[in-house]
Amino acid sequence: MDKHQEIPSDASLFDAIRIISEQDCVLVRAPDKTICGIVTAYDISTQFQQLTQPFLLLGDIKNHMRYLISTKFTVEDLQQVKDPNDADQEIKDVSDLTFGQYVRLLQNELNWAKLSMRIDRRTFVGWLDRVREIRNDVMHFDPDPIDVADLDLLKEFARFLERWHQLTA
Repeated sequence: MDKHQEIPSDASLFDAIRIISEQDCVLVRAPDKTICGIVTAYDISTQFQQLTQPFLLLGDIKNHMRYLISTKFTVEDLQQVKDPNDADQEIKDVSDLTFGQYVRLLQNELNWAKLSMRIDRRTFVGWLDRVREIRNDVMHFDPDPIDVADLDLLKEFARFLERWHQLTA
């Protein structure tokens, strides 16, 4: 039997990472001193994907929305969606907008018309608003993992925006 490494069952997954990078796996020992599990590189990569995928998808969506908006709206247009209660916010370009401001911008029918998108405005804005809600949960580290349905919505919306970008570039 090869030499092995162990961690207690109450150890953090982060404690296992260093060992796994050197040994490929680590055994988990329960308080009663029995071996109760094994953590492998696959487990670490799966956990990493679950933790990072929402952040990466939200970043992708944000970048596509910035491109979409920056090509059709002036700084003056963007400043129209500034929260009047937030005197400190400066809007110099699309990167200064929040997801909520993307929603407010595109809820306006005249603004929507500037995009020339052949999709229902309410449907698109509804998706974008749901993305905003998911983003707030993710970025504020909601202790509950992201729902499969929410993750699927982020994936679909990111793919939609990617296809739209390809068609209009």
